[in-house]
Amino acid sequence: MNNIEVIIVLLLLVMAVPDFCRKIRRPALAYSIFVLFGILLGTMVNEEVATMLQQAGYVGFLLLLFEVGLEIDLPPFREFLPPLRYAVIWAAAQFPVAILLGLQAGLEPVQACLGAAALGGCSVGIAHSAWKVFPLQPPSVRERVLHIMVALEMLSIVTLALGTAVIRQGLTGWILLRLLGIVAVIYLITRFAVHLAQGFQRILTMTTHWRLHWLALLILAVCAAGNRLGLDSAKTAFVLGLTLSRTRHHGMNLESILAPISRRFLIPLFFVSLGLQLKWTMLWGLPALLALGTAGLLFGLREILHRRWLPSGAAGPVYLLFCPNLTLVALAATVLLEYARSPHAAAWLLVTGLLMTVPSVLLLPPGEEAGGGEP
Repeated sequence: MNNIEVIIVLLLLVMAVPDFCRKIRRPALAYSIFVLFGILLGTMVNEEVATMLQQAGYVGFLLLLFEVGLEIDLPPFREFLPPLRYAVIWAAAQFPVAILLGLQAGLEPVQACLGAAALGGCSVGIAHSAWKVFPLQPPSVRERVLHIMVALEMLSIVTLALGTAVIRQGLTGWILLRLLGIVAVIYLITRFAVHLAQGFQRILTMTTHWRLHWLALLILAVCAAGNRLGLDSAKTAFVLGLTLSRTRHHGMNLESILAPISRRFLIPLFFVSLGLQLKWTMLWGLPALLALGTAGLLFGLREILHRRWLPSGAAGPVYLLFCPNLTLVALAATVLLEYARSPHAAAWLLVTGLLMTVPSVLLLPPGEEAGGGEP
């Protein structure tokens, strides 16, 4: 397939998949379908086209991290502490098992920790639509479950940031300083986010007709500036999203403003480009078998944890809301492909994420939200 044919197919895919998923009331399936299509497309495109899609998909990668940050709307600390404590125990109980499975899949110890962090997280953007219709009573329990989902995503992002630094630069004394830096950044965000958000709102108000373009331009400009200052552009995008998580413009959140180019093109392109980097044969080999065993074991462990040791206070299989993790797994797989040069490890991790996300989405109550499970 040449460049024009690939673009035509991608545009048809981006238009058809969200509508199909919305029609069957499973909008969160869209990202999984994009990854699978990317794996299939990899057998039909040449290296030049694949490189073009991967480079364009990197912009979608930055926007995805920005929107992950937007999902984390931190409540007051006293209110957030009990769900955070629950999330720490929930993730810690599964972490050793996930690490051992990662080592069995051929990952190095640091890579296994990275994979375990991604598998233990919760993609709030995917699970949010199911949470909205899940029968949770009273309202306090509903908010508690949502805060647990947010805490799991936040813990996963912090661990992924540290793991990425170790993979890129090795285990050095700077890692602790990086952790303290992340904590300091989150603290500064809670103190000064209002001023930055007001600045963004003022710009959007002054440029109403071009607000989509200005918002995309501002995000990429901040990422580029961070890169110039020696900061990782991906982490810059996440921190910026975390800073602006409560920003509204004419009653619309920033995800809705950015959706025409993010959720409806560039973020799907990122998932397609991720699938392009994996070979179709990896879905039938040892990584796939290990992924199937990993997903089954983690599902069983989570059900036992929820029933016996860590009840959430709600009836029904609430733990399924904590299982979708495809966006976090995609971030970790990108690190394994880019820095660790481990396609088989990335294949195991990505297939495990698919096998955890798709069944949990299908078993949860159907959602009504538009493409990709956007909150």
